Order: sequence, then structure tokens, then C-alpha cells
Amino acid sequence: MHSGYFMASLTIRNFDDQLKSMLRVLAASHGCSMEQEARDILRKAVQPQLSGAAFAQRISQRFAGLDVGELPIPPRRPARMSVTFDAVDPT
Repeated sequence: MHSGYFMASLTIRNFDDQLKSMLRVLAASHGCSMEQEARDILRKAVQPQLSGAAFAQRISQRFAGLDVGELPIPPRRPARMSVTFDAVDPT
């Protein structure tokens, strides 16, 4: 049991040896077990994709407690001078 509920088990039959080897290498590169890597891959595959609005809402929630008035405002720099191309007399 984990946190008051049972964890499910999953058995995958006919798992290709080459796929298992690739999973082992990927797990090692992430510093975790093959089981953890498989869980992460499956979790990512079945999680609903966030829409742009949901992403904006997450950003808004992240910075909700930030007082914008406390942020330092850097001094403005003068604008660059525009480039002019004067006509040159070819003679």
C-alpha cells in the first residue's frame, strides 16, 4: 500500500528484447530504474495536453503572490539614432 491506496500492477507480454534494452539505456541515462522510466513514459503519454489557456492560467497562478510594485524597474536608455542615407553627388 502507498498513502492509503493500493498501487496497480501491469504485466506486458511479448516485450521485444531490443525495446527492453533501449528502455534500460534510457532509464540509466535518467538515473532511474526501468520500472520508473516506464511509469514516467506512460504517465506522460496519457496525461491530457494543456491548452494555451491552461498554460497561461498556470503561469498566472505561479506569480499570483508577486507584488509587481516591488519589482525593480531598470532605467531607460536613450533610443538609438536612426540611420540616414544622404544622397551623394557622383561628380
